[in-house]
Amino acid sequence: MTLSEELTWRGFVNQTTLKDLTQLDAEKKTFYHGFDASSDSQTIGNLAAMMCDMVFLRHGWQAIVLAGGATSLVGDPGGKDSERPMQSEAVVRANVAKAEAQLRHIYRGHDFTLVNNLDWFKSMNVLEFLRDVGKHFGMSTLVQRDYIAKRIGEGGSGMSFTEFSYTLLQGYDFLKLYDEYNCTLQLAGSDQWGNSLSGVELIRKTRGAEVDVVTLPLVINKATGKKFGKSEAGAVWLDESKTSVYAFYQFWLNVDDEAAVDYLKIYTTLSREKIESIIEESQAAPQERIAQKTLAHHVTTLVHSEKRAQSARIVSDVLFGRAAVDTLTHDDIAMLQREIPHTHAKQTIAEALLDAGVVSSKGEATRLMKAGGVSLNGDKVHEDTELTSVPSLIKCGKNRFVLVV
Repeated sequence: MTLSEELTWRGFVNQTTLKDLTQLDAEKKTFYHGFDASSDSQTIGNLAAMMCDMVFLRHGWQAIVLAGGATSLVGDPGGKDSERPMQSEAVVRANVAKAEAQLRHIYRGHDFTLVNNLDWFKSMNVLEFLRDVGKHFGMSTLVQRDYIAKRIGEGGSGMSFTEFSYTLLQGYDFLKLYDEYNCTLQLAGSDQWGNSLSGVELIRKTRGAEVDVVTLPLVINKATGKKFGKSEAGAVWLDESKTSVYAFYQFWLNVDDEAAVDYLKIYTTLSREKIESIIEESQAAPQERIAQKTLAHHVTTLVHSEKRAQSARIVSDVLFGRAAVDTLTHDDIAMLQREIPHTHAKQTIAEALLDAGVVSSKGEATRLMKAGGVSLNGDKVHEDTELTSVPSLIKCGKNRFVLVV
């Protein structure tokens, strides 16, 4: 497939200034894509943007990845109904460092240039900015942009001058990268369309050159109808301290069939032929959830490593009765300990359940066992007994577990 064909097939094109997307196929050039530092981790929404970047990289384009050390101090109004809380310079610096580490990890195996827009904004004074940048933007044009008009119009929450200036800062980013790297294309999320046009306009007015923008559709969580954003409830993070490897794996494993097909195109590098083959297999045996298993393995491998993806699969199989607990390795056990209560051997089943906080008393545990509500390593237990082997897995009811180590 050509670059334009692959972008279209994977669902990476929303809006563009290009007259024809096939213009991307004619010559390999340089693009840039910005990532904000409003949090100490990127999410799977940001990961979709990274996957789009890698399509360009596979087709021979040069990439500039921009960490928003300066713009994150201002706060991006795009796609927001109210102003974001301001963050300190120290917090943003720490967030930028973590963003850069995650970007390097995801883009491993690809050459790219990493920049931070704080490097050029920190030495620019306000008069220089107003004269060299601000004078090229008309107020009537800016206030008509959807995200600004919505905020300052009737019923809107209003917008501070700080937020209003954000679009000029982003426009200058494009100009700076055009001058230094001959960057002629910006990639961005669809909520950045207006901000991206600022760079196109600024370069046209100051350099007499035409550059372009391609925006990506915001990837929607089909289970909630909301985008995969940092500020959304239930955000899925790339940092395992915010979303554990097991929970990350489970998220992909539990998406529905329609979402699995879309996400295979967006979040993996599998070929069109391979994905179509997976779809056929899934339709022939939907109970096997082949698409979801493939998706979960590939995305978890990309973000965390193949070894940890394998551990997440094994832990999942053990919890849901598809594998024996004695198949767990030391690493698997360590992962499982983060997900469920755990206790130590040399006690009875009832004591273990009580120690882990699953029951309120030994009597409750005994009653549950007599009623057939407790199993040990997959086998029902009807009376309290000593725990003699480790690791062991106690299941109480439908979804309460205790790991004995």
